[in-house]
Formats: sequence, structure tokens, C-alpha cells
Amino acid sequence: MPTIRDILKETKTRIREVDTAAGSDMRNNGAIMLDVRETDEHEQGEIPGAIHIPRGMLEVSVEARISDKDAQIVAFCAGGVRSAFAAESLKHLGYTDVVSMDGGFNKWKDEGRDWAVPASLSPEQRNRYHRHLLLPEVGEEGQQKLLNAKVLCLGAGGLGSPAALYLAAAGVGTIGIVDMDVVDASNLQRQILHNLDRLGERKVDSAKKTLTALNPDVNVVSHDLHLEASNVLDVIKEYDIVVDGADNFPVRYLLNDASVKLGIPVVHGSIFRFEGMVSVFHPMEGPTYRDMVPEAPPAELAPSCAEAGVLGALPGVVGTLQAIEALKLILGYGDTLIGRILAFDATEMTFQEYKIHPDASNQITWANRDRIQIADLEGPCAPAPLAPPQ
Repeated sequence: MPTIRDILKETKTRIREVDTAAGSDMRNNGAIMLDVRETDEHEQGEIPGAIHIPRGMLEVSVEARISDKDAQIVAFCAGGVRSAFAAESLKHLGYTDVVSMDGGFNKWKDEGRDWAVPASLSPEQRNRYHRHLLLPEVGEEGQQKLLNAKVLCLGAGGLGSPAALYLAAAGVGTIGIVDMDVVDASNLQRQILHNLDRLGERKVDSAKKTLTALNPDVNVVSHDLHLEASNVLDVIKEYDIVVDGADNFPVRYLLNDASVKLGIPVVHGSIFRFEGMVSVFHPMEGPTYRDMVPEAPPAELAPSCAEAGVLGALPGVVGTLQAIEALKLILGYGDTLIGRILAFDATEMTFQEYKIHPDASNQITWANRDRIQIADLEGPCAPAPLAPPQ
């Protein structure tokens, strides 16, 4: 019967093997470092930027984590045994350019090459986020991204309520809430962050109580103010993403102009009676709100929910979709709604998709970001002024 040493020797004849110096050079030239050690080993130290997939999960998880089968991959374990078997397995899965790093992480570390102790989840967090950890597309690395992320919810109302709840449940580490209103009985038909006991309470305070009770991991930051030109940049610059639940055009345009100037993506949502829509406006990657709506329609053609009404459960659908898009942006996974509108009709229970294209006449762009002057907008919401070119 062959021994493991015999099997390893035979395996190494069928794969490519490199030393740590060559592995480091390949990494510097863009190769993917693939760590196949067990979780407890990985927690003791990692090569920064490496993708961690325990050897026992490799075959079922790797295609979700490394989709390009022609990518150059340097597989490593503690010493070079498991990575050799991993390299052969990846070859059988169709990966064309895989090497095993002889000596593994232990030799890498002993030679003084860069390594770090990764952030790790507590036992309580592993239990709370277990369903995320089961997803190869999220895993512990993705959960750490969520815990380190900062998302601003503009409004603690119909859209902000479900969006903030699901962001908090998912473990987004910092959630800002902008709202200057108080809880009213008429809000409770759809604004599920609040309840009867909090009538008359500031909405940001009510939201903070609900979100921290749901997940104490989350730092909820209250912004009890009206978003305007004098404060919008200072507020949103602290966040990675803005979830837009605004209900009026001047604030939407103001947010657009500030987010374009700072390069912050906005997950837009809007609702009206039985209909809603969601899109993602990323200043550096696609169209923005001004490309979709160059000029606000007359007030009589665009009544607010307070004037036209809204089905109570509708914001739950739209706000949840906004939360999903925000999570995808944080994780860097999936096809987001950049350049697309997803429209929902509750009466027919249908979704339709529309493309958005950049408007050539729109000057509020990432390329002009240094010239954008933030101003409060009234009337037809004309574009913010641009400073003269330098």
C-alpha cells in the first residue's frame, strides 16, 4: 500500500511547485494567493490579500471565490503538503495556472516576509452571522467587510426603516441616520423602526433604540438635522455608501451633487402609491441621479406620499432591495443596479428593468468634481453651479 509520502511525491510530479521567493514575486505581479489552511491556523496569521478557503471546502467553494479559471494562483498551506493536493484538485476543476508554494506560510513567516494577524469574529459573532459564513461569497472575510463598513441612511421613514433594519441585522458596523422629524401615529402604517410607545420622540432616537436592540455590534450615529448645503459634505464624507430614502427633489439633487463631488455611491429608492423603484448611482462607475432626472417635474405631477398615499408594505420591498444593493457594494459581489432602474409594481406584482445612460448635458460629474459648488436648490432644482476651470 502506498504511503502518504508516496502519494505526495507522485502528486508533485503532476503540478508546478515554487519556493517562497518565487511566490512573492508572483504575488507582486498580480497572482492570487490562495490560503488552504484550516480556520484556526489562518487566525494565527495570514499573508495580506490572500483568499482563505480551508482545504476541506476548496472544491465546493473555490469557483464562487475565484471565477477566472485562467488566473494565476499561488496555493499555500502551512508547509506545502496540502497546497500540493489543492493545486492538483484545482487543475482537475479547470484552473490553468496554479502553483503550490513549497514551505508554505511557515517558511514565508520565518523569512521575514509580510504577514499579519487577521481580525477574527468572536464566538458570539460566529453564531449570529453563521448563515453569512456558510456563503462562500461572504464568509468571514466578507463579514469583516460588513463590520468595518459605514452606511448612511437618509431618512428614518418608510424606506429607511427596512433598509436600516436589514443593514443592522447583517452586521454593518456603522449606520448613520439622518432625520429631523418626530414619530407620529400616521408613520406607523409603514415606518417599522418606530412604535406607539415612541410617539413624539425624535425619529433618530427611536431608530437608534430599535437598531441597537437588534444588534449591539452596530454603532448607530444620529444626525438630527435637515440636510442642506451647509452640512451635507460634512455629514456624508464619513460614510462609504448612502442609502437614499429622501421624499423630495431638492434633497435628492443636493445629495447627488455632494455624492458626486466626494465620489460616494448612492443607493436610491422611491415609492408612490403602489409602485417603487431602486437604482445605484455611483459617480465613478455609471450614471447619477441628474442623468436620470435632469429636471424635477412640476409639483402637481409628482405629489408626495403624504399627498397621494402609499401601500404600507411597499416601502418594505423597496427598502429591502436598497439594503441588498448596499450589502453587494460592500462585499464587492454581484451585479449591482449601476446604470439600471429596477421598477416594482405591487398591483401586478411585476418587476421591470430600464437602462440609464449618462446625459451629455449634465456637468455635475466626477470629472468636474473639483468645480462642483454645493448649493441649496429650490424651484426646478437647477444644477449646482460649477466654479470656473483653473
